[in-house]
Formats: sequence, structure tokens, C-alpha cells
Amino acid sequence: MNTSRVSTVTEFILLSFPCSSEVQLLLFMLFSLTYILILMENGAIICAVKLDHRLHTPMYILLANFSFLEICYINTTVPTMLENFLSETKTISSMACFLQFYFFFSMGINEVFLLPLMAFDWYLVICQPLRYPTIMTSHLCLNFVALCWVIAFLCYPIPIYFITQLPFCGPNIIDHFVSDPSPLLVLSCVLSPGIELSCSILSSLIIFITFFFILGSYTLVLRAVLRVPSAAGRCKAFSTCGSHLAVVSLFYGTIMVMYSCLASWNTAGIQMIVTLF
Repeated sequence: MNTSRVSTVTEFILLSFPCSSEVQLLLFMLFSLTYILILMENGAIICAVKLDHRLHTPMYILLANFSFLEICYINTTVPTMLENFLSETKTISSMACFLQFYFFFSMGINEVFLLPLMAFDWYLVICQPLRYPTIMTSHLCLNFVALCWVIAFLCYPIPIYFITQLPFCGPNIIDHFVSDPSPLLVLSCVLSPGIELSCSILSSLIIFITFFFILGSYTLVLRAVLRVPSAAGRCKAFSTCGSHLAVVSLFYGTIMVMYSCLASWNTAGIQMIVTLF
């Protein structure tokens, strides 16, 4: 079959959560409330950092950027998901599907790069406190942040381009609530093990390299904290890292299940539930 011909499928159906209309309405209300709270909380963090000049330091610049990223991240998927809860057709055009795929993965890769940068910042704060102001300046921090955004958006254009060239001639039902590669590639009229393997390898490399970087940073932080003589000092140091560690554990735990080489062992239902986190 000629993979360069025009696909006969012009739109896909995001199956989302197949359940009764009453349950769909309940889910719509639940996710709408969560969505609004996330926007308000992250917006409040951004405003606080922007308005208070005392917070114009690398640590809070990274935090504000992380909040901005979270707002962008959920806006790639949640509005479509909310619309589908109230829709009878649950359709998404092929172009919108591929664009959602691109931005969803680009934002995710950006977060994968930003979390190690925040871990490195914590390492400098705790392990190199005297040299921290000279090493991590606001200018250098902004350059790192800009680099994370640029690299993140350059990682997936080529794989997504090859996916768009695949013929999709039906069925067109994506067993997910987002345009995810695994259920999308299943719908292609031709087998594409090369594309699937390349996406899996690329994701695995990015995920595990950055994860081990974070692990190494926090190993050094833990070693430094355990050397603090006072219990109060150790508790303060652990408390400052606790929230970041919680985000790292939740985020990396889910993406390792979804998008690394381990993802082939999971059913569509498991991946969809894990994606919610």
C-alpha cells in the first residue's frame, strides 16, 4: 500500500470514558472544577512571583515557569476532554489530533527538562550555598528555561511528521481521551513498528537520562542534609525539597508507565487511567 496517498480518514473519535450520560455529566463537573482550581492556583503563583520583587530569584523564577508550563500543559488536553463529555460525536479533526499530539508531548518533554533543572537548583542551594549566588544567576536561570522550551519543541516534529504520513482508512476510534501515539498507530492501515520503536526509544532516553540526573542530584542533597548537625536544620532542608520530590515521583512514575519501553506491557485502560495523574 502506498503510504504517501491521502488518508480517507479526516477525523477521529476520542472514545474517552464510555459510560452513561449521567456519569459523563458528573465527570464533566468534576474535571471542570479541577481544571479551574489548577488554573487559579498556578495563576496565583505566577502573579505572586511577578508582583513581589523579593521573589525575583532563580528558585522562584523556576517555580513560576513551572506553573506557567502546567497551565499550558493541561490546556492541550483538558478542554477537548471536557467538550467530549458533553458531545454526542466526540470527534476531533485529523489536523487537530496531530497538533494536540505535538503540543501534549512538547509540554511533557519540557516538564521532563524543567524538573532536573529545579533539582540542580536545589542541589546548589543546599550543597553549594556560598557559591550559589554566583553560579545560578537570574540571567543564567532564564537562559536554561528558554533552552528547555526550545529543545522540548524540537524533539518530536520529525516522529509526528512520519505519523501524519501514515494512511488511516478506518476504523477511526482512538481508545483514549487524548491523541496518544499507541492507540493512534493501531488505527493505521499499515504496520509501523519502526515509528513506534523510535518514539519509544526517544521517550525512554529522555525520561531515564533526566530521571537519573534528578536521582543523582538528590543523592548529593541527601548526603549533605544528613551532615547538618541540628535536627531543625535537617527538617527545614527536607521540607523545602519535599514538594519537588512529590511532583518528581508522581510525574516520572506515570510517564515511565505510559511512554517508556515498559509501555508495551500495559493495556489501553491502564494507560488511560495512569494518564489522568
